[in-house]
Amino acid sequence: MRWQMFLIDSLILVTGLLLLLGIVSSKLSARLGVPVLVLFLLVGMLAGSEGLGGLEFEDYRLAHAIGTLALAMILFDGGLSTSLTAIRAVWKPAVLLATWGVLVTAVATGLAAAWILQISLLEGLLLGSIVGSTDAAAVFAVLRSRGVSLPRRIADVLEVESASNDPMAIFLTIGCIEVLLGNVEPGLGLLRLFGSQMVIGALCGVLGGYIAGWVVNHIELESSGMYPVLISAFCLLTYGLAVELGGSGFLAVYLAGVVVGNRPLVFQRGIRLFHDAMAWLSQIMMFVVLGLLCFPSRLWEVAGKALLISVVLIFVARPLAVALSTFPFRFHWKELTFMSWVGLKGAVPITLATFPLMFGTAENPLQAPLLFDVVFFIVVVSLAVEGTTLAPVARWLGLERPRAPEPPVTLEISSLRHVHGEIVDYAIGEGSRAAGRLVKNLALPEGAVIALIARGDHIIPPQGNTLVQAGDHVILVLRPGMQPLMNRLFGRNSDIRGTIPAVMEFPLRGSTCVAELEEAYGVRINAPPKCSLAEVLRNELGDGEASAGGVIRVGPLALRALRYSSDGDIDIVGMSTVPEDDPGEKAAQTEDVAEPDPGST
Repeated sequence: MRWQMFLIDSLILVTGLLLLLGIVSSKLSARLGVPVLVLFLLVGMLAGSEGLGGLEFEDYRLAHAIGTLALAMILFDGGLSTSLTAIRAVWKPAVLLATWGVLVTAVATGLAAAWILQISLLEGLLLGSIVGSTDAAAVFAVLRSRGVSLPRRIADVLEVESASNDPMAIFLTIGCIEVLLGNVEPGLGLLRLFGSQMVIGALCGVLGGYIAGWVVNHIELESSGMYPVLISAFCLLTYGLAVELGGSGFLAVYLAGVVVGNRPLVFQRGIRLFHDAMAWLSQIMMFVVLGLLCFPSRLWEVAGKALLISVVLIFVARPLAVALSTFPFRFHWKELTFMSWVGLKGAVPITLATFPLMFGTAENPLQAPLLFDVVFFIVVVSLAVEGTTLAPVARWLGLERPRAPEPPVTLEISSLRHVHGEIVDYAIGEGSRAAGRLVKNLALPEGAVIALIARGDHIIPPQGNTLVQAGDHVILVLRPGMQPLMNRLFGRNSDIRGTIPAVMEFPLRGSTCVAELEEAYGVRINAPPKCSLAEVLRNELGDGEASAGGVIRVGPLALRALRYSSDGDIDIVGMSTVPEDDPGEKAAQTEDVAEPDPGST
């Protein structure tokens, strides 16, 4: 008993030390410009049997179990952070890259691997399938550490593609192994396997996500800390159920994360933070364990051939996959070049490389040790070469965009019941309409309140005479639907019709001055600047028609009385956008028609 406790204590000590080294290496990676995943692998290799630690670890089944669990949590967190807005904007090229692109990459790399390694064509395709997916977390972690931001369209394509292409790579890997072992016939049998994996996995994922969201919003738990654990339980349940029914568990957990992450949840921020931490813990554990499996002496033996395959993968297979997947979508050659370079590999290929080691038999060994060593080398080369050059390549192609400054503080509502509202943080730039103006002159609608202003290291409680400055972080508490209008005021958009849905009506105080409205939303109204909106309505329509809900049009805006005070004055004015040729509104006189402010940004 004493020896067993000592062994457990030693394991806890070693695990804590490896985790600490992994986290410390993340700080070192930012200074060196090396992807943090490379350093995680190096920590595992240094701790291994041929490293300084001398830990002997060659249990591929345990490594596969750890990798599968970790990968499920990583994919679920990836789904949580994938917005439906991004998916809707780029789903066609992203889905093609995540499916057809992975297949093209696998075939091109597999053909080269079969010739270079002198193995069978099917074993070469197995290797190509293993290295077919890319790692979004690695890509954006590298760019963030180098202070680089990408254009929205490219960033969305890469994020959605990288987050959703793992299931295709996993299917191709399993399919090749099943064919090699004689369990599945090529052709129709493989297509049936693909259909069952994708259809069952997708159904389980969507259904599991909806059920998880519904349960979290309707159950009442005693501690808020139990809600992230409840979501994790649904994540694991969704994976297990999909696999049990013959589907792709990895596709299921990713889609479940997308569904859960794009619906309102109680304790939402806490759930996201918990799973972000779990994803990082999973990555550290997975890379360290996979590093322990590596024998550097064996890597040297395959270095030359593996380097040739890496060259084919980086300079031939990935660009070919990008070209064949995106040619209908009119990307600029600079965008295509960058997407071709972003074929960064992560933990998934090394985890998949353990599959042949587990499923191979004495009669059919699947070249398992050779494949594992080659894949490990390819991943290290990809991370070292592509990872360290992502930022310079983005700058060279002119695709670098300035990053929005990180907020010095955050604000959150922690509620165990769903609250209809939003908290939005705006980084005020030089081109923002709010910059240089007093809070009382911002013409904020009813339902929008500035909660606090963060300026440098200081928190400023907002008052009417507080001046909003460029560089501030303004945090607003909004009713649902108010954000499009606030984007107009605090963001950089100049076209009011392009930023405010025409079907929405926003309540403004009747006492809001014409000058405040002009400055805040970039319109021109031919009325005295100090005249209130209530007075503009009465002057245009008269008391009777104003009280009857009559509408006036001023440029792209329509105004009407929404609420009256006890003394009969117009208390709240409704403001909405209308099409330029809308005949159903009573327009103001010709000289009163507003035009966008040419000096606005």
